[in-house]
Order: sequence, then structure tokens, then C-alpha cells
Amino acid sequence: MNEETPQKEILSISAILRSELFANLFPDEKKHVLERTGTMTLRKGGVLFSPGQKAGHLYFLVNGIIRVLKQNENGGNDEIARFAPGDIIGDFDFARGGIYDARIEALEDSSLVVFPGLGLTMENFTLETPQIASKILLNSTAMVTGRIKGARRLIAENVSWVMELQRQVHEDPGTGLLKQSFITEEINRILEDPMALIMLKPDRFKILVDTLGHDAGDVAMAKIAVILRKITRNLSRGWALRFRSNETGILINKCSAAEAESLAKNLFSSVAAIPPVKMKKGESDFNFTGSIAWSVWPKDDKSWDSLFEGTYRLLMDTWKTGGNKIARYRKGNSS
Repeated sequence: MNEETPQKEILSISAILRSELFANLFPDEKKHVLERTGTMTLRKGGVLFSPGQKAGHLYFLVNGIIRVLKQNENGGNDEIARFAPGDIIGDFDFARGGIYDARIEALEDSSLVVFPGLGLTMENFTLETPQIASKILLNSTAMVTGRIKGARRLIAENVSWVMELQRQVHEDPGTGLLKQSFITEEINRILEDPMALIMLKPDRFKILVDTLGHDAGDVAMAKIAVILRKITRNLSRGWALRFRSNETGILINKCSAAEAESLAKNLFSSVAAIPPVKMKKGESDFNFTGSIAWSVWPKDDKSWDSLFEGTYRLLMDTWKTGGNKIARYRKGNSS
């Protein structure tokens, strides 16, 4: 920043000092920070940073709209937050020297203030003014620690609210079943020997959807979801899940192989008992059948990840070869 910089822009640049990172700097130190601060314009659709990049700058949004996108389990991007003028972007990641796990892009042409200015790095700034840099580092440590403590306190004070929020995050809106992300994030906490995994894929489902439309498919998936939830409700344990596309199933803790096999047979017969669906005139009714693959951790595979992927592959193989069958996955041997 130089003496030619318009007063309006100076005020915008000064706004970055609102960050906790600069809370205890002396006036002359703040002036030095401002001299090492710059501005940038991000055009509509432009990317500020992407997942995997190291956090090296702090951003203050002067005007425009910036959104945060995070990759979902299907490979697409979900919008999880937006920044409006006056917001500081990336201060937490910058403070801890972290790696970004989200994509930040402009929804419209946007102007931002950047510290350190583009072309500079925090390493350069530290070599130049180690005393100021050490204060910023100390503030960043306090900021991270304070936010962690605050988050823990918030969770402790709002346990029921947090649990409900967690349920909503992991719940599949179409069926009310838990999404696969629940397993991905929670398996280390809930894994309990023995743990049964039973996966189901409805047979010939494409015929139903192609003939009667996606609404008919949604109704069918809802009926399957009722069956899965009923099983876990009757057991008073376990989780009913939707994995990928129309693959669903149950995860049951404290479940022996004999009980898991019985549950798989029960699920198989329950799906077959769903009332047939009337198709178009002149066509036969659609009768429900399912392909099922099941396994028990750690008996069938000591690695949970290997067991999960192996059971899923067996499910797909069973379905592709005609379905209407129950198969058990064992590492090195499937039946």
C-alpha cells in the first residue's frame, strides 16, 4: 500500500485488522502490517483456493459474494457456506497453517483485501519482522485454542441439539436412512466385535423406474427403508443405511454370524413380500426381489475397510448375475 492509495481503499484494507490475529499489535506494528497488505479482484466463477492447498493468506471481503464448496460422497460439490462483504475468509486455516479442505469461489465479481499481499508469503514477513510475526503467531495459537474450547463447551451445553444436527447431516432426505457418510465418519467409534454388515440391492429396479418414472422408484425405496428401520427397531440396536444409488442395508453391532444370516434371510423375504406394482397396460406386474450380500467383522475379514468393499463387490456381482440370492462375503472366499 502506498500514499497514492485512495482513502476508501485504505479503509477497506484497514478492516483486516479486525481479525484476532492482530489484536495486540501496537499502532506502528499495525501500520507495518497494512504496508504488507494488498488487494485483489476475483471475477465471477474465479477460485480463491482449492482443497489440498496450504493456507498462506488471510482475506477480507470488501464487496461481492464468495461461496464455500465441499465435495460430497458422489464426487459433486455442495455449497456449505457463503461470505458477504465485511467477512474475513480463511483466518482459522491461516492461523493454524492448515491445508484447505474446501473450494472457495466467487458467485459474482468480488474485491478482497489480502494479507500478506499477493507475491508475499508469511515466511518472508517473518524474516523481515520476526517480532511482529511472533505476536501474530501467538495470537493465532490463542485463537485456535479458544475456538476449540468454545466448540467443546457449545457441544457440552447443547448435546441434544448437536445430536439432532448430526442426524440431519447424515440422513438421506429421500428415505430417512443414514447416508454412507455416517459410516465413513463414525465407524471407528461404533465398530464393535462382532459387527454384521448386510447389504441389499433391489433387482430389475431400472425396469420399474424406466416404465413408471422416478416417483415410482422413490416410493419403492421408501418401502424398503421401512423394512430396514423395522429390523433395527425390533433389535433395539444397529443402523439402517443407504449406501450408493439404490443400495441399502443394515449395520448391526453385537451380532453373531448365525444371527446375521437369519437377518439376511428375513430381509430377503420381507423385500419379496412387498406388494407387486401395477405396470402399464399389457405388461406384467413388477414383483420385488433383492440381491443380498452379508458379512461379519472381524470373523470374515479383520480389516473393516476391506470387509466393506468386499461385501459391496459381492453384492454387485450377485446382482449382475441375476440377483434374487443371498451371498456371504469372506476374505478369499465368497458364497
